[in-house]
Amino acid sequence: MSIRSSALLSLYVGFFLIFLYAPTLLLPLFAFNDSTIVAFPLSGFTTAWFAGLLDVPALHEATINSLAVALTSAVLATCLGILAARATTRYRFRLMHGMLGLIMLPMVLPEMIIAVAFLVVILHLGFSLSLFSIILGHVLLCTPFSVAILRTAFQGLDHNYEDASTDLGYSRWATFRLIIVPMVLPGVVASLLISFTISLDEFIIAFFLSGTETTLPVYIWGQLRFPQRVPNVLALGTLLLAISLGLMITAEFFRRRGLRKLGLSTQESVL
Repeated sequence: MSIRSSALLSLYVGFFLIFLYAPTLLLPLFAFNDSTIVAFPLSGFTTAWFAGLLDVPALHEATINSLAVALTSAVLATCLGILAARATTRYRFRLMHGMLGLIMLPMVLPEMIIAVAFLVVILHLGFSLSLFSIILGHVLLCTPFSVAILRTAFQGLDHNYEDASTDLGYSRWATFRLIIVPMVLPGVVASLLISFTISLDEFIIAFFLSGTETTLPVYIWGQLRFPQRVPNVLALGTLLLAISLGLMITAEFFRRRGLRKLGLSTQESVL
């Protein structure tokens, strides 16, 4: 690649990143603004909006609900991801690619379609909307991401370790528990963190399936109807942004650590 082409590509990437993340950078900027009006010029610096979050019982309840839903969804999606990734990387069977395509389908389907479909099915079966219905929707949404991460981890395994364990008299379950799981553990941790982040920030499915128990994104949506509460919402959004970025960075760290442990590069994992 020539120097000119490299410079043009760098310029394009720079403009793209600014276009993509500039609105996000405005969120913490106004969260520390000493005014209830979200507009320039800024009137001053304050942390009062963050302190005010401690005195809202409804916010605390929504936070607990979101953490419970996100943790449960992450664990269930990762367990399903382990099973699917293990089966599709270790064995070859009929309709494997078709089944894998169906598993990955929620990644490309609009969340509105998934939410409406779940709502119709749950109401048709006579169940009430609750946190459990949100968990079901989030597991469906998070499982494809878990499978994508864990397939990379399982593809790098050396099957000679399994054969050696079998020759030593270990059962398949013992081999999986003592040999395979420790080798793919960084990928499992990355899957848990990514799934937790997706579930914690997800709004559309939670909005349709929440019933009377709201999650944090649904609570934030409800608060936007009151102009005087917008600064508190911006402060809460800033905290969620920081937590999400921290989880994503940690997940990427564990993913890359797993690739190095298996002797793969990042480019090889993409391929």
